Amino acid sequence: MSSGLGSGLDGADRAAVTAQLGRVPRAADQVAYRCPCGLPAAVRTRPRLADGSPFPTLYYLTCPRAVAACGRLESTGLMREMAQRLASDADLAAGYRAAHQDYLARREAIEPVPEIAGVSAGGMPGRVKCLHALLAHALAAGPGVNPLGDEVRRLVGEWWADGQCV
Repeated sequence: MSSGLGSGLDGADRAAVTAQLGRVPRAADQVAYRCPCGLPAAVRTRPRLADGSPFPTLYYLTCPRAVAACGRLESTGLMREMAQRLASDADLAAGYRAAHQDYLARREAIEPVPEIAGVSAGGMPGRVKCLHALLAHALAAGPGVNPLGDEVRRLVGEWWADGQCV
């Protein structure tokens, strides 16, 4: 991870993320997870955009290969299957609620934004709506924090195996 809250991405990381996204990243303030290939794979964003608008997505997946892998998983109906498991597995639901609380606490530690209080990402805590957001959180937070994000991480495999994405 890069150092310093609010320090912004360094020039090389900003250039890599811009190339990955095909646009300048909004409110990104640090690399949240660095891919084994050396490039950023997820960034952390500020809870407010430069214009003051609330921005609930704290962790944003940037690697196009990881993004594509999540898209392929979403097309298989995995989100629906995960949502069904959430409804029937109390332990999984409790772990997912804890992941939601972790996400909120991490964002609150940067800057409280009352307009989005209680709103995290990926559908947490009661549904599954974005595997990209769940993977970004799991990568940033590390194993054991977001059970469904950890599952996505296992399922996407080694997206970096063919070398750098950009």
